[in-house]
Amino acid sequence: MQEQPKLKDLLEFPCQFTYKVMGHAKPELPDLVLGVIQQHAPGDYSPKVKPSAKGNYHSVSVTITATSIEQVETLYKELGEIEIVRMVL
Repeated sequence: MQEQPKLKDLLEFPCQFTYKVMGHAKPELPDLVLGVIQQHAPGDYSPKVKPSAKGNYHSVSVTITATSIEQVETLYKELGEIEIVRMVL
């Protein structure tokens, strides 16, 4: 059985990489997400925010120019550690 390719083997850096962060529908969610991203990938971002069907959660999508797999993994970890975040895709 063939092993699944790892994320680092599928990406060529630098590349565009989109994070989709699902969290509680609080007004500070986009700012918290951007705060973490700015620490590791400074830039001028305009996050897209979409409410869930019932409005309890929001998804915040931000596309960065990723420079390394370490940067991508660090951002997944730190975005997931935001208290009101439930999932990072």
